[in-house]
Amino acid sequence: MIQLHRVGDPKISFDGKWVAYVVATPDTSADRNASNVWIVPTSGGMPLQLTQSGHDSSPEWSPDAKTLAFLSSREGTSQVYLLPMDGGEAHAVTHLSTGADLVKWSPDGKTIAFTSSVYPDCQDDDCNKTRDTEKEKNKVKAHVYEQLLYRHWTHWFEGKRSHIFVIAADGSGEPRDLNPEANYDVPPDERGGAADINFSPNSKEICFTAVTDKMEAISTNADLFVVPLAGGAPKRITTSLGFDGNPVYSPDGRFIAYHAQLTAGYEADRWRVMLYDRQSGKSENLSEHFDRSANELAWSPDSKTIYFTAANETLQPIYAMAARPGAEPKKIVTEGFNTALTLSGDGKTLAFERTSLTLPAELFAANSDASAARQLTHHNEPILAKVEMNAPETFWFESKDGTRVQAMLIRPPTYEAAKRYPLLVLLHGGPQTMWSNAWGYRWNAQVFSAAGYVTLMINRRGSTGYGQKFTDEITNDWGGKPYDDVMKGIDVALAKYKFIDGTRIAAAGGSYGGYLADWIATHTGRFKAIISHAGIFDKTSMYATEELWFEEHDMQGTPWSNPESYRKWAPETYAAELGKFKTPTLVVCGERDYRVPYTQSLEFFNSLQRQGVPSKLVVFPDEGHWVLKPQNAQFWYKTFLDWLAQWVK
Repeated sequence: MIQLHRVGDPKISFDGKWVAYVVATPDTSADRNASNVWIVPTSGGMPLQLTQSGHDSSPEWSPDAKTLAFLSSREGTSQVYLLPMDGGEAHAVTHLSTGADLVKWSPDGKTIAFTSSVYPDCQDDDCNKTRDTEKEKNKVKAHVYEQLLYRHWTHWFEGKRSHIFVIAADGSGEPRDLNPEANYDVPPDERGGAADINFSPNSKEICFTAVTDKMEAISTNADLFVVPLAGGAPKRITTSLGFDGNPVYSPDGRFIAYHAQLTAGYEADRWRVMLYDRQSGKSENLSEHFDRSANELAWSPDSKTIYFTAANETLQPIYAMAARPGAEPKKIVTEGFNTALTLSGDGKTLAFERTSLTLPAELFAANSDASAARQLTHHNEPILAKVEMNAPETFWFESKDGTRVQAMLIRPPTYEAAKRYPLLVLLHGGPQTMWSNAWGYRWNAQVFSAAGYVTLMINRRGSTGYGQKFTDEITNDWGGKPYDDVMKGIDVALAKYKFIDGTRIAAAGGSYGGYLADWIATHTGRFKAIISHAGIFDKTSMYATEELWFEEHDMQGTPWSNPESYRKWAPETYAAELGKFKTPTLVVCGERDYRVPYTQSLEFFNSLQRQGVPSKLVVFPDEGHWVLKPQNAQFWYKTFLDWLAQWVK
């Protein structure tokens, strides 16, 4: 697992002949992932590594495919580099002290757009550099705020905002901020990305996503803006109360397709495919009848078809639909979990990542009608050839209230029918995500099954990929229907698979999955061991999180407007029931976790210890919500498996 190469971020050239992509390989000695840019021909053939620094990412082709832009921090700060494809060394075209992110190339090949986080009241880079230098020298490191969202994921807000800059593609001139005094982020650093900035076909305009709500911590709203490259104020073109993102101009320039969530304050609302008419200024909802979430939009060259991906029952097919209201999306690539969709300029070739629970992400290509699908890269085959894995088995069951729920099960690689194996139940986070038939480097089910466990993954209520009603049913019911689904799924698995030893069951989860692990610890004694990573124990003190919309939406109010929900759905409320609160529990957290503050895990561990429950606490001082550094990840897996071996095997 630690050796595997992380393949991703594919970008197909306009002529469809090449795909540029990134391969990140763990460097355990440096305790980081070394990232380099590669290319591979779409017709098949050997890939070629283009960069060697180990600090390179985000490739972008010039329209003529003669130059590749990418981001590199090889000299310290991330900057835009250009690499001529006919030979020569890569060279930096930006030199901002604040660095560069999210690079895009204009269709006419003359301009490169990128983002950089700057102080809105600074008019040039010297000002930003001076401000940063003064902060670094100042012995006082106090964080002072008068507004919310003062910290996010793993960093504190220091007054900077992400702005769009443009620079001539030949490197001449200085980068120019398209909206220098804007006090909002472009794009939002969590839910946005490179897909949220795009040029118009004539290269005279950029459409982008920005959050402008003053109370960002309780808002999931973001709108689309357009700004002329020649100069002028950005113009807001959408006004819905949810998130509008992924704007893509139609090749004929008439429309901007984008995806949108329509419900305010709800991050797990369904993504609709929307169409903005640039002449009338009106938007139409193209996919209201399609009960799945559309992502990664792309246009056919004739401006008649929109391609996208959408998660569906553990898989993620690629769909195509006519660019008109009421058109029926059709699955064109049906196998696997597909993502990072990219389409050639002539519309003939699709390139994308594909992954499964037996395949780490590799690159694939297909004709735009999904014919001639082929695997382009095989970076991990030499490593995978040394290990045995079983594909997941899928089954459905009726939960306590009659709702159909899907689950996946993986047998140990050395499975023998006559033996009985302990069961590990994995609890996914989100809470509105799903267990997909996709590879993961954290919480990898194959690692757990390889240690001798039957691994069970239940897509309980709140999971995505099963329709919006199914997702919504976790709202203000965190320990209700989701818990019932998991318990019933275990019962069905025990009845269906006789090789599972029902006397040896463990449960493990992270984030909301950690919450459900805490909930299980205070509600049943059927498990031999529990592992809670970044779990939520006290719902009221969880209000110290940064994005408050999670709590306010799912608890249907604040701790003072709806205190009963915060009390009812807190595992801490039930900790006094000593008859149930006894399962040996491993508690894991990151000290830099601002999404689920690590004090939640401390509260849980303190309660376990005070009640004499066998328990262990692991705190990573240099990790946030996830354990990402290679050495930490290796320690995490070993500690995880040692705990299971101690109490379950």
